Amino acid sequence: MQLPAGAALPHTRSRTVHWALTAVLLTAVVGAFAVARPPAAGASPAAGEGPDPGAAEYPVDCGPHGVAITHRIAVDLDGDGRVETIAAVRCDAAGGTPPGGVYLLTGGGTGEPRVAETLVDPADGMIVDEVVAEGDGLVVRLLGYSGPDVPRSEPDLRGEAAWSWRGGELVREQRAPLASVAI
Repeated sequence: MQLPAGAALPHTRSRTVHWALTAVLLTAVVGAFAVARPPAAGASPAAGEGPDPGAAEYPVDCGPHGVAITHRIAVDLDGDGRVETIAAVRCDAAGGTPPGGVYLLTGGGTGEPRVAETLVDPADGMIVDEVVAEGDGLVVRLLGYSGPDVPRSEPDLRGEAAWSWRGGELVREQRAPLASVAI
């Protein structure tokens, strides 16, 4: 039997059932890869909520203003199976760019969240630009000012500090010292 030029063979026509079967199989393959991923080590974001940063008391004097939480990451930083929270906070001022602090919170499961460590002190005058779990630790990217004459809305310094759990304690490493950059 000879078909006219350009005519499709009966077995090459796609039908709705073919597309549905393809979608189901593709979903199964993608789902299998998502489930089979190995768990991340170190300070990767942990399953679970960790202590609630909104319920913690921070060692920050904001006067009549409240505290604003700018960054939050739930991690098991020390690998003990309990989720901690890293919280970056600043005063919730109506204007300007108030300095920020970064705190390690513990105790969310059975008690009130508490500040276990101050990683970045607001008294240092830094702005917390980003907080990320990276590798086996935590990285905080900071902005700052080279002097008192620099407008507070235009930080001209950028730096990066990292923390990791070593020998039973949290150790800070200055990855990129504050340096002048055009932002």
